[in-house]
Amino acid sequence: ASIYTLITQGCKNSVILNYDTKLNDLCLWHQQLIGESLGKKGKGITPILSTCPRDHHSVMQLYLDGPKDKFFTFFSSLNKRSKFKVSGKMLPNSMRFLRNKKLESIIDSQCQATKNVFKVKKIPYRHFVISKNNENELGTIFTFFVLETILLANLMKVNPFDQPAVEKIKIETKRILSK
Repeated sequence: ASIYTLITQGCKNSVILNYDTKLNDLCLWHQQLIGESLGKKGKGITPILSTCPRDHHSVMQLYLDGPKDKFFTFFSSLNKRSKFKVSGKMLPNSMRFLRNKKLESIIDSQCQATKNVFKVKKIPYRHFVISKNNENELGTIFTFFVLETILLANLMKVNPFDQPAVEKIKIETKRILSK
């Protein structure tokens, strides 16, 4: 209901903020599900995938101060095992606060800082934290997003189970290759 309300208010861009590269495939699948299931009859939600914190330095300015036509889904994970720490040897004095911090701790802090700024700016978001990254948990989240998409399609009055526009490209490709 919240997402449908945002759509009716002009928020038609869904930005997926992924803070764990191990979740890339899940985020790409979510992007595909939204695009192919809801983009019909002049309607739909444009799913935009952002890899964070990398995209903090490219599109975050737009997300924070650009048009208010987006809602956000954060993805992160508790399942982290990296031993990488920032060495203090090469850091300038202004960045000494990073010394001996684990890379995951820095990324988690950037995610939390982004959510804090979103709250202040009243930017709509939700956050999914994957705790185990196993078949059961992923199956649960896949089921959630499929059901959410079916419900949104029902509210938008589109069929989430077909791809008539893509089918035209397949037919045209076959026609070109059959010459």
